[in-house]
Amino acid sequence: MREPLAVSDECHLRLLEAADAEELYRLIEENRSYLARWMPWAAGQTLETTREFIGLTRRQAAADDGFQAALVCDGAIIGMVGFHGVSWPHRSTTVGYWLDEGHQGRGLMTRAVRTLVDHALGEWDLHRVEIRAATDNRRSRAIPERLGFRQEGVQREAERIGERYNDLAVYGLLAPEWVQQRA
Repeated sequence: MREPLAVSDECHLRLLEAADAEELYRLIEENRSYLARWMPWAAGQTLETTREFIGLTRRQAAADDGFQAALVCDGAIIGMVGFHGVSWPHRSTTVGYWLDEGHQGRGLMTRAVRTLVDHALGEWDLHRVEIRAATDNRRSRAIPERLGFRQEGVQREAERIGERYNDLAVYGLLAPEWVQQRA
């Protein structure tokens, strides 16, 4: 992604910059209790690990292995969405996301994920996009369900959050299905 990707009139996706570290860390801090329920990294995230994460995202994009993007609305970062990596031989990727609690329920993340799916299946000509979400995380699961992904199964105790394990619902979408939906 060279240029920001439009999500709506007031929101876009863009790559993180080193200068975003403090803003992103503040957002994580404000949402820590919520995020720590679902994200393995959230409980222990520091300003330093946020800076390291931004560096990793820059290297990921430079290596053509997907990208992580800030969801920016009205000039402020309100969440993150991105590709965990790209399997170019298999033409597939996985998408992950999180959103500030105060911005949930407006369809913003659904539109952001739709933008990424369009990019993956259009710009990159991939064949498959996958999303995994904790079975108990109804808000996160609603996004692939709204976008026409199919639930393909459940990975039992696949993700460790603190001392507990979450089952993950696995959703997949194939390029021909996306084209058919969009027609």
